[in-house]
Amino acid sequence: MSDLFELSVSRFIKASPEAVWKAFTEHGTEWFTPRPWTTPKVDYDLRPGGRADIVMQSPEGERHEYRGVVLEVEPSRRIVTTGAFTEGWIPQAGDMNFVRIDTFEPEGDGVRYTARARHWDEKAMQTHRDMGFEMGWGAAADQLAEVAERL
Repeated sequence: MSDLFELSVSRFIKASPEAVWKAFTEHGTEWFTPRPWTTPKVDYDLRPGGRADIVMQSPEGERHEYRGVVLEVEPSRRIVTTGAFTEGWIPQAGDMNFVRIDTFEPEGDGVRYTARARHWDEKAMQTHRDMGFEMGWGAAADQLAEVAERL
């Protein structure tokens, strides 16, 4: 553990940084939520202060809507988002707010994709871990790789 209260998953994806970026930003409905859940909506406005809204749905139809904001964008390299605010910098209360950092680093003939979740404190980080962070975000990273490798 670190003072960043960070959880992360990382995958090597055999695709260009541009293909992984395209899969991440334009094909989120195909990979974002671990199967058998689905992602009926991913709506990014890829600029600082832009929206980062996601809808996830269970096989039974239960929906979870997450509204957030983009903090930083470096095309094909990095995107930083948070649910602590919504578009327009409106603070949003919640027990599971964190900063999400997704990076796309060239590595050999592919990309090292890393997804990080930085929490405000250790309790929030542990709650996220106990919810199945590694398995859930790991499955989503595997699905991202599937999409990127076919583009």
